Amino acid sequence: MRHDTAPATPTDAGPATSGPHATPGAAFAGLHHRWGRPLFLPNAWDHASAAALAARGFAAVGTTSLGVAAATGLPDGAAATRDQTLQLALTLGSGPFLLSVDAESGFSDEPKEVAEFARELWAVGAVGINLEDGLGPADLHAAKIAAVKSAVPGLFVNARTDTYWLGDGQGTLKRLDAYQQAGADGVFVPGLTDPARITALVRHLEVPLNVLYSPDGPALPELAALGVRRVSLGSLLYRRALGAALDAVEGILDGRTPSGGTTPSYGEVQALARGTG
Repeated sequence: MRHDTAPATPTDAGPATSGPHATPGAAFAGLHHRWGRPLFLPNAWDHASAAALAARGFAAVGTTSLGVAAATGLPDGAAATRDQTLQLALTLGSGPFLLSVDAESGFSDEPKEVAEFARELWAVGAVGINLEDGLGPADLHAAKIAAVKSAVPGLFVNARTDTYWLGDGQGTLKRLDAYQQAGADGVFVPGLTDPARITALVRHLEVPLNVLYSPDGPALPELAALGVRRVSLGSLLYRRALGAALDAVEGILDGRTPSGGTTPSYGEVQALARGTG
């Protein structure tokens, strides 16, 4: 997708910066600024999954680093999938949807190298990047954010802190403040599910709050009411797809016909190929 043209009629369009001449970057940012209607962002791991989600009407699609890593037999969160992530972005960046890329911690501890990777993502059509701190030094993560925003001002930087994902939540405000000041367009706190703490963060922050949907946490309408502006699915869809495949093969071995869920036909999957769907 070129960055000087608007996305193709997604059903979740209508951001504050929308219009016939809105750029994809501005459109994606606008989807985070609709009070009471958070951006619901499903995460894909290959072309078919992204195309299928777009065909269901999602204006924006993210990638999942776990899905990308697992699909290629590499570990997640180990800076091992830079090339695979960029290749997927190249495949998806020209699609009829807004693309945000999960780039782990930027695949480098050098802010300049992270900024260069962000430039490459922008060049192939991505409009957003997710950068996680992995509880590394907050000042280093802030430097990465600042470098990316300096290099690619139009790229939406979603700055993730792992204070709840890997810890007990201590230091969340300090880290998020540093990331806001560095230029983050939004912040992401996976593992945070307590409504009171979500409300406190929303009131404190100057940028949109992104949370990870949890089957055990608040439902989407409640998250919207709390002021959350973006709800991501992370690796959930990939893990559900893998689980469905295991359930199906075990059922067949037990003499049962696979049932439940949706099974696209061969032709429907073929139609997801670029240029035919």
